[in-house]
Amino acid sequence: MPSRGPSNSVSSRPDVTLIDTHTHLDFPDFEADRAEVLRHSQALGVQRMVVLGVYQRNWQRLWTLCQANPALQAAFGLHPVYLAEHRPEHVQELGDWLNRLKGHAQLCAVGEIGLDYYLPELDREGQQQVFEAQLGLAADFDLPVLLHVRRSHAEVIATLKRHRLERAGIVHAFAGSLEQAREYIKLGYRLGLGGAATWPQALRMHRVLPQLPLDSIVLETDAPDMAPAMYPGQRNSPEYLPAICQSLAELMGIEAEQLAEATTRNAREVFGWN
Repeated sequence: MPSRGPSNSVSSRPDVTLIDTHTHLDFPDFEADRAEVLRHSQALGVQRMVVLGVYQRNWQRLWTLCQANPALQAAFGLHPVYLAEHRPEHVQELGDWLNRLKGHAQLCAVGEIGLDYYLPELDREGQQQVFEAQLGLAADFDLPVLLHVRRSHAEVIATLKRHRLERAGIVHAFAGSLEQAREYIKLGYRLGLGGAATWPQALRMHRVLPQLPLDSIVLETDAPDMAPAMYPGQRNSPEYLPAICQSLAELMGIEAEQLAEATTRNAREVFGWN
């Protein structure tokens, strides 16, 4: 169970709100205390949390969870790491889900989708086919995409240039170069920043962060993974988003409130929330 931790300068401000653009709150890691995590996150100012699908068998669980919690938003997708589990008919089923929920206030994106070149056992051609099929669905349903990109920035950028989406989306857990950041920004994508960017060893990101335009970034946790440096070895949680915001703001040389306001505005623009 995560430590609830002390208040910080962002979470102690009731008028400052945050949006966690990337979580996996449906995972079993939260089975014992999910309701308390949600309650405490909202008390800290985390206004909305996006829960992402990763394979066909978690879509219904994810949607049931979101229906029970108005603060949660749903994204459905086929994650490249689970390529061996995906079947050709799952792309059709994804389309069926998007069609059935079209226009629903809690459907916000297609994701988590993308390319993972870190794991050598993942067939790259197979990943590419599933990725492009899902980009096609995002275009068909006018939804943004939430992208998983691991050691595959060049290939993902090239693919996004071929499949230009009107609403673009978010590059989850961005850890690339400034040049790669600029390529995504030119295509209309926001960069998701979370716990990994706070780690002491993330030296390149520490150099890149101050150079990123404020209108190009959003905040995320990837809970239960990638806990920030101030909570090492713990289960990550949306409760940690204020601390992540504080740490990233310090690295960027700006006030935490400024980062909170900008990233919340950016997330609302991505998802079309007034």
